[in-house]
Amino acid sequence: MSSIKNNVVLIGIISLFFWGCGSKQEISYFAPSKPTFGKPISSNAVHRATMRPYTVNGITYYPTVVEVGTKYRGIASWYGPNFHGKKTSNGEIYNMHDFTAAHKTLPMNTMLKVTNLRNHKSVVVRVNDRGPFVGNRIIDLSYAAAKQIGMIGTGTAPVELEVLDFDKNIASLPNMPHKSIVLTNFAVQIGSFRRYQGASITRERNTLVDGRYRAVVKKFILDGAPLYRVWLTGFQSEDEARDFIRSGRYPGAFIIRN
Repeated sequence: MSSIKNNVVLIGIISLFFWGCGSKQEISYFAPSKPTFGKPISSNAVHRATMRPYTVNGITYYPTVVEVGTKYRGIASWYGPNFHGKKTSNGEIYNMHDFTAAHKTLPMNTMLKVTNLRNHKSVVVRVNDRGPFVGNRIIDLSYAAAKQIGMIGTGTAPVELEVLDFDKNIASLPNMPHKSIVLTNFAVQIGSFRRYQGASITRERNTLVDGRYRAVVKKFILDGAPLYRVWLTGFQSEDEARDFIRSGRYPGAFIIRN
């Protein structure tokens, strides 16, 4: 009986040995004792590359430098194990335990305060990836960041983003568009109504288009009667507005210069 026990123990030890050898190639998912913002890539060449317009699923995005204090609201999601250890859009290695995030247009290394509007918990993250490219979502948080604001279980949450700071290299890049120059210059008109109710319904149906364009109603007086026009705002350049119109999603849409 003792020999049988010894054999069982020996087999167990051998099994553990081979399991350990095989697991050396696995990526560790253990969280560090103190989460960090990861290791930024501070290369001007990388920053220039990640600030170029790019197209995903037929939609062109225009990365743009904005002002500190700029705020956005929308839906946040998170990504974790399936992307852990893979490269991000700026060449870093994604670590789901770091406080990082993916955003479609903000410069890499932008520091953001993200507040969950359901529970008012906040976390500060660093942008090091592009996305999300799903519906009206405006940011993809790392696992650690999502856990910090209590949205792991729900998968998504309404959030407010506030721009806190930029990597020092961002400000020094030449010819980079800034929010104060371009964000308020262009809109796209998608409807015009004599009755406010029609304009209001159109605005509600287009509250947040592609996660970045907001519908607003503008009142004008034409021939002595009110005219309500629905504009999509948030276009960062005339080229972006023209690309949006060419998509054909809103027949008759045209550019408005503020």
